[in-house]
Amino acid sequence: MDQRLKTFNEYTRYIRVRSAPEDRFVEFDFAIGYPELFVELVLPRDAFKIFCEHNNVVHMDSDMIRQIDEDMVKWRFGEKGHR
Repeated sequence: MDQRLKTFNEYTRYIRVRSAPEDRFVEFDFAIGYPELFVELVLPRDAFKIFCEHNNVVHMDSDMIRQIDEDMVKWRFGEKGHR
């Protein structure tokens, strides 16, 4: 299906957890439809669990994370993968 024809609720919701498992709050990136366009959020652990269930989230896999990180470096420093 063409991405432009999807309704808002049909877009996949992605998360990338950045905090440690033992941290009191969960720091994470949240994206709708496009993993590379995300917001940074922080929630208490219980609220994070509810948030994930409500949004039926998909955890970003290592390939997605690597591509996003490389793209961020490219935009910051002008070259893909170089700092």
